Amino acid sequence: MMNSDFFEDPHRQRLRERLEAIQVRTEKASSWREAAEPLRSLINREGYVPVTARLAVEDLDFLTEAREELLGFAELGIRLLDLHQPRDAGGISSDPANPILRCRSCMWRWPCPTFRAMAEAFADRERDVRREPDVEVPAWRGQLEHQTDP
Repeated sequence: MMNSDFFEDPHRQRLRERLEAIQVRTEKASSWREAAEPLRSLINREGYVPVTARLAVEDLDFLTEAREELLGFAELGIRLLDLHQPRDAGGISSDPANPILRCRSCMWRWPCPTFRAMAEAFADRERDVRREPDVEVPAWRGQLEHQTDP
């Protein structure tokens, strides 16, 4: 039987590292709240700031709140990862080296639907597009099966 206090799913750990990296980068970034406000007065009749980047009103709205919203989403992701993590389900297994795991929070079989949704939502899209050979894709990723037992 494995010690559930020390087990860490490597996919969960990579997702946590990705969320923490987003959080650190976002905390280091400057807020656009004050910088975006003077640009609003430059919006022309077509709804853009006439610069090479063609900033629309929606762009300025986004930039104004992006840092704070991204910090909130990264924190939410980390907190959800703290709630949804694997643990040994106990019992007798035909393969003691690979025991059945359940989520500590919702008790679904690991990986639980919450973790799968997070892993898909926060996937490194650039890596997925390139399909680098060193990227390990979890076997459960992309599966649409529905578990019937919580």
